[in-house]
Amino acid sequence: MAKKVLTTPISAADLEDIHVGDVIYLTGELTTCRDVAHRRVIEEGRKLPVDIRDGAILHAGPIIRPRGEDDYEMVTVGPTTSMRMEKFEEAFIKETGVRLIIGKGGMGAGTMRGCRDNKALHCVFPAGCAVVAATCVEKILSANWKDLGMPETLWTCKVKEFGPLIVSIDTHGHNLFEENKVIFNERKDKVYEEIAKQVGFIK
Repeated sequence: MAKKVLTTPISAADLEDIHVGDVIYLTGELTTCRDVAHRRVIEEGRKLPVDIRDGAILHAGPIIRPRGEDDYEMVTVGPTTSMRMEKFEEAFIKETGVRLIIGKGGMGAGTMRGCRDNKALHCVFPAGCAVVAATCVEKILSANWKDLGMPETLWTCKVKEFGPLIVSIDTHGHNLFEENKVIFNERKDKVYEEIAKQVGFIK
């Protein structure tokens, strides 16, 4: 199968044939955006200083090496736990028009609704591959809200085939992590019952 690459700006139509479990890549612009930026937008009503409509964000706190005035190099950019943004993400998607959210681990019902109703995806970048992720960054285009410190600054990057990204929430109302929890718990219960027959102290 051909590699599926999304290129910013991303339209709703671009996401229609993408489903949970698919592996995709991103080319174009990607902005790191995590806890405090979400809080500023949703709780404080502030506008993001960078336009991410039809764009992509990454839940990450990168390590950046300054190379000169307004010139930076991406050293590592490992995703942070997406669930920390769950309380904000549904409203954030609606407010900003972002199409692609990348992070670590799954997200909940609010993000699922936000992705379904506003046609966006949540994807997982493999944890522990921060240096690999940095190699996909061709250039850092801008840095905004630097008062927040390096991890929380909005670093907008030019990326090429950033990934692999595993789709965890699609535009059709499916949540891979939550659906798998149901399957795994059913399997666990069956195994538990079998073991309990042989090891009495479990029950």
